[in-house]
Amino acid sequence: MILRKILLSLLGLVLIGLSVMFAASLISGNKRQRPKPKKVIKTVFVDTVQNTTIPIMIAANGNLVSQRRLELFSEVQGVLQGSRKLFKPGQEYKKGETLLRLNSAEYYATVQSQKSNLYNQITAIMPDLRLDYPEAFSKWQAYLESFDVDKTVPPLPEMTSEKESYFITGRNIPSTYYNVKNLEQRLSKYRISAPFTGILTQALVTEGTLVRPGQKLGEYIDTSVYELEVAISKSYADLLQVGNTVALSTLDKEKEYQGKVVRVNGNIDQASQTINAYIEVKDPSLREGVYLEANLNARQEENAISVSRSLLQPNDQLFVVRDSILDIVDVTPVYYSDKEVVLRDVPNGAVIVSKPVPGAYAGMLVKIYQEKQKNLQDKTALKTE
Repeated sequence: MILRKILLSLLGLVLIGLSVMFAASLISGNKRQRPKPKKVIKTVFVDTVQNTTIPIMIAANGNLVSQRRLELFSEVQGVLQGSRKLFKPGQEYKKGETLLRLNSAEYYATVQSQKSNLYNQITAIMPDLRLDYPEAFSKWQAYLESFDVDKTVPPLPEMTSEKESYFITGRNIPSTYYNVKNLEQRLSKYRISAPFTGILTQALVTEGTLVRPGQKLGEYIDTSVYELEVAISKSYADLLQVGNTVALSTLDKEKEYQGKVVRVNGNIDQASQTINAYIEVKDPSLREGVYLEANLNARQEENAISVSRSLLQPNDQLFVVRDSILDIVDVTPVYYSDKEVVLRDVPNGAVIVSKPVPGAYAGMLVKIYQEKQKNLQDKTALKTE
């Protein structure tokens, strides 16, 4: 009985030992060796540096406005009368042509009355002139003969003596004359004529409208010459010269124009630290409000290159390839445009990375993309097919 218990205990221990050994073997068999990562060599696009003279082009944009623009206002009161051309937007006028006319019948009658009054005053002094100042009689007689109530009052004869001057002034003739000239001047304001050939862009009154003094009537522009106002950084203020030619283009680049700088503002905007330049452009196809982009030729930068802004690394550095290994060199940015940057201090013959490489770092192993070899392989494959 005791021997049997001992045998069973030994058998149990053996079974437990065998179980432990079997489990250990299973665990050791499930261990997988982690594969070693393959070394990836990235392919990069490169360019060989050749320093040249790079023109610095300052890009700017804005909307065209007419160089000569008039806001029409009335200085007198009256009803707008109809004329040969309708006072409507888009109506073209020649220089000197009537833009609009106000009803001036009542005021015209007042002017004619004052002209008659002046004529009567001069006529009344003629007998005294014949007796007291015979030397002056002939010129005043000629003045009366040339006097026409329906025309502008001619200038008074020149008074050659002090006595004549006292006599004429004492009869209030000069005062009446200047009063008539003042009325004639105001009468002319009932008609507004075109100071230059252009087009009406805004009309705020129509035929039959009662116009009051100070009321805005519309806007009139010259369509032969336009201006583009652009804001340039103050750092280029000394480079802007009146007379410089400027290349202009529409937003879609379909049309190009030639302009020139006609004015440069002497004041720098304190908020934006920019200076305004005004570019004159002439073309029959242009219209006010057209959006144009301008490229001002500021200066020439010697021994420089132009690359994409995405290639410039922090701290003004650039990736180069040396013996299939990436390296960085320090460069000096000279000018930034929207897409490119002009750099100096890049060694001639250096092989620079021409397209961004994700995750690039100095010391990275790379392979240069051989474009010629790739094209040759493509041509060979086409011939085989």
